[in-house]
Amino acid sequence: MNPMTLEKFLRIKNKYGNHASWAIWADETDAPKSRMDEISFFDDPAIIKSLNNEIILVGLNLGAGDGITVPLSNFHSKHGADYKLRYALDGSKLWGSYMTDIIKDFPEVDSNKVKNFLLKNPDFIDHNIKLFEEEIEFIGSSNPKIYAFGGEAFNLVNKSLGHKYEIKKLIHYSHYISKENYKSSVIKNI
Repeated sequence: MNPMTLEKFLRIKNKYGNHASWAIWADETDAPKSRMDEISFFDDPAIIKSLNNEIILVGLNLGAGDGITVPLSNFHSKHGADYKLRYALDGSKLWGSYMTDIIKDFPEVDSNKVKNFLLKNPDFIDHNIKLFEEEIEFIGSSNPKIYAFGGEAFNLVNKSLGHKYEIKKLIHYSHYISKENYKSSVIKNI
C-alpha cells in the first residue's frame, strides 16, 4: 500500500477535485441529510491518516447537473441520496476510500440519458476507461479493490477492467431502499 502524503493528497485534490472525493463525511446531527455538504475537514492536514487509495468506490457519472464547483464535494450533497453512503460506510472498511465516477465531464441526473448516450458513443466509453486507469495510477493505487455503485457503473468497469482488478457491485445509493437496508446490503457485499 502506498501511504497517503499531504503532497499527494493536494495533487489529487488539484487534479481530480471536481470529479472525485473521499468516503468521509461530517457526523449527522438532527436529520439524515444534516451536514452532508460540510467538507472543511479536508482542509486539515491530518485528514491524510484517514484516506485509503487502495479501495476505490466508483459511480457512473456526476449526478450534479451543474457540475462541481467546490473541490472534493462530489458524493457530499445534501440533496439526493448521498446521505445513505455516509450511513452505510460509517465504521466499515470502505470509510476513507477514494470516490470517483467512471464517466467524466458528463453531468446528468438521469442515468437513462447517460446510458443512451454511451450506447451511441463507444469511443467515449473507451476514452473514459483510459482516464480512469490514469486516475488510478495518479492517486498511487497499486492494486485497488473497486466497488461500483449500480449495474451500469459495474458493467462498464468490469467489462473493461475486470481482468486487471477485483471489482464488486454495490446497490446504487439512490435505489429506493431505506438507509438501514442499504447499509445491510453494503456490509454483506464487502
